[in-house]
Amino acid sequence: MVAARENYPRFTPEEYFAWEEQQQVKHEYLNGEVYAMSGGSLNHSAIAVNFVSLLLVHLRGGGCRVLNSDARVNVSESSDYIYADASVTCDQRDRSSTQSIGHPCLIVEVLSPSTELYDRTKKFKLYQRSNVLEDYVMVSSTEVAIDLYRKDDRDEWRIISYGAGDSIELKSINLTFAIEQLFEGIVFEQ
Repeated sequence: MVAARENYPRFTPEEYFAWEEQQQVKHEYLNGEVYAMSGGSLNHSAIAVNFVSLLLVHLRGGGCRVLNSDARVNVSESSDYIYADASVTCDQRDRSSTQSIGHPCLIVEVLSPSTELYDRTKKFKLYQRSNVLEDYVMVSSTEVAIDLYRKDDRDEWRIISYGAGDSIELKSINLTFAIEQLFEGIVFEQ
């Protein structure tokens, strides 16, 4: 999904939460302004469902919350709220939250031609402000490919690129899986 700026008034976070509950589409909230989110392709949806399913099976009963694209992420205790295609939080501070999570250890974005630039640049810059995020996963919806940004011991982000036949390692949740699991049932355009 990609955000598009519309001519809405500026909101406080509380006004944004109340207003968005009345809307038919989701909106990200950045610096007091709201941005409508566009829909994704069938591949986008299926890959996100495959990823969330994989995460749920792995983390079931372990105290972490696995969330889909309907969950807001509050970026580094700021007043910005954005949506990820999938996120995981194992932080006690997020246990009782009902509006958003603020301490994800893993965020997943499924890329599409209309969202890739936003997800790789502006959105990633927001996520980089988090002091608890360890893995940021960007999954292609047009080919079997993943870029994993991982925070190292010096708090610097390193990229690991994966393709067909590779195993993905998510250190944030101690999970290793074959990349093909995410692309099960996916039909790419020729």
